[in-house]
Amino acid sequence: MTTVTSPLAGRAIGLSAVPDPVFSGAMVGPGTAIDPVREPSEAVAPVSGIVVSLHPHAFVVVDEEGHGVLTHLGIDTVQLNGEGFELLVNKGDTVQRGQAIVRWDPAGVEAAGKSPVCPIVALEATAESLSGVVEDTDVKAGDELFSWQ
Repeated sequence: MTTVTSPLAGRAIGLSAVPDPVFSGAMVGPGTAIDPVREPSEAVAPVSGIVVSLHPHAFVVVDEEGHGVLTHLGIDTVQLNGEGFELLVNKGDTVQRGQAIVRWDPAGVEAAGKSPVCPIVALEATAESLSGVVEDTDVKAGDELFSWQ
């Protein structure tokens, strides 16, 4: 079983509250979302594993069970072309849970007219395979968000 922890401090709001139909409709996969605290921070790995995808606004870490977890920093933030994001690891790196992956500023994203809400998604999972999904709760980076069977 994979335990997925929060890459960010903020409020867990659930995927259905994400202002993007691809995420709110769980088309990418099930999970939850974090409305982050509005201060410069580091998004950290939600699981230990290999960074298989890395962009300024999003990253995927796959754990030893083959479970891939997408952390998407804000909505439509790809349009910022990496501005305000700093990559702290490289694609292909092995990372530990809680290790900093991207430094960013949610307030800067908001000031640029984008939502800073961050979907945390279990890729290629079924809703039934997740348990204990956290919503409507304040979380710190490293707090458990859900378990993945």
